[in-house]
Amino acid sequence: MRYVALGVSLILGYLIGSLNTSVIVGRCMGVDVRSKGSGNAGATNTLRTLGKKAAAIVLLGDLAKAVLAVLVGLCIGKFAVDGSIVETILVERPLSPFASIAGAGGSWVLFCQYLAGLGAVLGHNFPLYFGFRGGKGILTSFGVILMLDWKIALIVLACSVLVMAVTRYVSLGSLVGAVLFPVLVAVFNWHNPYPHVPYYIAFAVVLGLLAIFQHRANLKRLLAGTESKLFAKTKKGDA
Repeated sequence: MRYVALGVSLILGYLIGSLNTSVIVGRCMGVDVRSKGSGNAGATNTLRTLGKKAAAIVLLGDLAKAVLAVLVGLCIGKFAVDGSIVETILVERPLSPFASIAGAGGSWVLFCQYLAGLGAVLGHNFPLYFGFRGGKGILTSFGVILMLDWKIALIVLACSVLVMAVTRYVSLGSLVGAVLFPVLVAVFNWHNPYPHVPYYIAFAVVLGLLAIFQHRANLKRLLAGTESKLFAKTKKGDA
């Protein structure tokens, strides 16, 4: 039952993540954002091509689906372990990955959240409903991190925004966050005796590497000095 819960969490997370907000918002406005600007189905390209209001909706949507996916994983995990769901959200929602996790099944609950969160990011990047052409998963990844450990999420956000503000490179700030997340998870949790800590670190590394992979073209342009800055005219393939 618990192994089935892991698979279900990943699949449902992927289906939720496949609801790519920028594509949906763009189509409601008669535009496919993937055919405009950088061609990326994300908040930055939505801002550049459809404006601030559309970008705000995309931002909230990408965060919301990450939150929903992790909550779904939490419920599935709790149901698989002890048959409870409602009290999980109303009473036992942890403020960190290691708070309020009772019993031997706590690790399984976390594993379901990790896989649901990973599924949401994969769905955003490779959406089932939109020809597997999605975004780069930064906002969705941040939403997942926020649900798992809000302290680490705020540090990652602060550092990424600072880099973006100073350099005006959204992609560089995203890459900094992608590297910083697994580093912070390892630093903050290496001393914890919990058996799932190595899996949490592995999850953070996978999420970070996925973000870096999605930004591989941006990284090349950053190294070449040809990456577009925020609010500058965008070439195909930019962030």
